[in-house]
Amino acid sequence: MILAAGRGERMRPLTDSCPKPLLEVRGKPLMQWPMEALAAGGFTELVVNTDWLGAQISARFGAKPLLDGHSALSISYSDEGRDFGGALETAGGIVRALPLLGDVFWVAAGDVFAPGFAFTQASVERFVASGRLAHLWLVPNPAHNPKGDFGLSPEGLALNTAAEKYTFSTIGLYRAALFAPPYCDIPGGNPAGRKAPLAPILRAAMDNELVSAELYTGPWTDVGTPERLAQLNTPTR
Repeated sequence: MILAAGRGERMRPLTDSCPKPLLEVRGKPLMQWPMEALAAGGFTELVVNTDWLGAQISARFGAKPLLDGHSALSISYSDEGRDFGGALETAGGIVRALPLLGDVFWVAAGDVFAPGFAFTQASVERFVASGRLAHLWLVPNPAHNPKGDFGLSPEGLALNTAAEKYTFSTIGLYRAALFAPPYCDIPGGNPAGRKAPLAPILRAAMDNELVSAELYTGPWTDVGTPERLAQLNTPTR
């Protein structure tokens, strides 16, 4: 699943007429980078949630987009704007899309640039074998998030409390069971369109040692401002 429903307030005026995930980085829409990486990893079924200017996203990619000259993905859209008049936040959007997702699935934000990240079948197999409910990729803290989000134990567990914390990259593997009681009380499919953030659900599962993590040190940018977007598109010498 690629999260693409946000308004992108901090990116205005760029996002007044273009959804943030379609803003281009190095000649491609931001969200196309993880789409191509998922296809390269052999993943063929994708869910994209939309709200703000979401029709532009579905018009741009359709149901079977051509990526690098061939069709590698089949996309289903979860149109939160059409169904509920606005975005449902991360957990609300995931629960809404659960009927379209498998028991184990990737989630990545459509506005994060991580060109070297590899979505691998081996990662999925390790996660399935672990029995945990989520596996997160953390990154060194950028200047705009100096305190980080989660800790990382020597055993590879994500921690709520730690002397050193890292930033959540937005990339993770999840089991559908994380989005059910006791961690989430939203009915499957979120028929009422409840808004809900992801962090409290993850933190509750972390307290039971059910969330693992690892550190990713490749290039990574949360494209949250026009300045960061411009920096990514500035040629390097």
